[in-house]
Amino acid sequence: MKKASFRILTAIVAVTLLAACAPVATPTQPAAPAVPTAAPTAAPTKPAAPAAPTVAPTAAPTAAPTKPAAPAAPTETYIYVSSMGNLEFFNAHKYGWAWAGKALGVNSKYVGPAEVDINGEVAAFDQAIAEKPAGIAVFAWDPVLTPQINKAWDAGIPVVTILGDLPESKRIAYVGSPQRDLGYVGGLQLAKVLGGKGKVVILSIPGSQMFDDRAAGFVEAFKKYPDIQVVQTVDTKADTVTAINAAKSMLQRFPDLAAFVGTDSTAGIGAATAVKEAGKAGQVKIVSMDRNSDVLQAIQEGTVTGSVAQDDAAMAFWALQVLYNYKHHQAPLTADNAKAGVITGPSQVLMTVNWVDKNNLQYFLDANKLYTQ
Repeated sequence: MKKASFRILTAIVAVTLLAACAPVATPTQPAAPAVPTAAPTAAPTKPAAPAAPTVAPTAAPTAAPTKPAAPAAPTETYIYVSSMGNLEFFNAHKYGWAWAGKALGVNSKYVGPAEVDINGEVAAFDQAIAEKPAGIAVFAWDPVLTPQINKAWDAGIPVVTILGDLPESKRIAYVGSPQRDLGYVGGLQLAKVLGGKGKVVILSIPGSQMFDDRAAGFVEAFKKYPDIQVVQTVDTKADTVTAINAAKSMLQRFPDLAAFVGTDSTAGIGAATAVKEAGKAGQVKIVSMDRNSDVLQAIQEGTVTGSVAQDDAAMAFWALQVLYNYKHHQAPLTADNAKAGVITGPSQVLMTVNWVDKNNLQYFLDANKLYTQ
């Protein structure tokens, strides 16, 4: 039985091998498929380029495009009314005011007497009102200006006070430094230099609110140091010669005087001159106000210890910005703010206060050159 099974298996393998080795017949070609009822008309070709427009433009351009027309001349004018314009301090304000005018696309004018002349500033203010500008910023350092501010408002001209404030007037906002902070920052810096003790004289302009506030800031800072004594406050009348003579008098009266502090730049320079002439430069410390080049050079020489700088160029910029926003972008507090007798927007824009000493004065000197270009 096993032999029979083996023979059958052998036969099957042999047949399979013979079939594999046999030549393969060439297959006949398949019959062509039946023609479809709707054969394609042609083989697809690449997409044809789009046909040219059949209709010509109605009118070909007659010439090459010209350069854009120059912007229209500004139609609004904003006026900055001041005094003491001969002081280098106001260069930054003039720069900031002009910068704001260009940025907002309006005319910006700076007017007023060059010296300390409140009557001249009042006259300049009246002239500004007569020009019917879109807005006025005023260096409000004397209450005498209050009637002019109210007169402008009654004539439909918004007014912003700058540097100094007259909050009882009809001004829409004050833009400037927090006056007490100016004295306070300077007072704290001086206290560190003095080691918390010594006699100090304040050179200021008593009777002017903004300068009184600065003097009060110094006093407030010194309260933290019981051994610092303010022995006298002297009027410099914002005049350098007067400040020099006042400082000389104080040096004679208080031979052990430790320091002068000033509420403006003329006080700082007056004190520096008197101290140098007395041979006490560096011995009697001096804190000035503002960033005039003569003050900065005195810091460089070591005669002035340091100075408190206001954010002056930005201050003028923001004053015009507030006026412009009042004119063009007043928020709808009511359906009609004018008829409702309401005013929207900030009533105060307070600028930063910075300390200048030998570490950073060169940057301020470089900016002072920029302001005169």
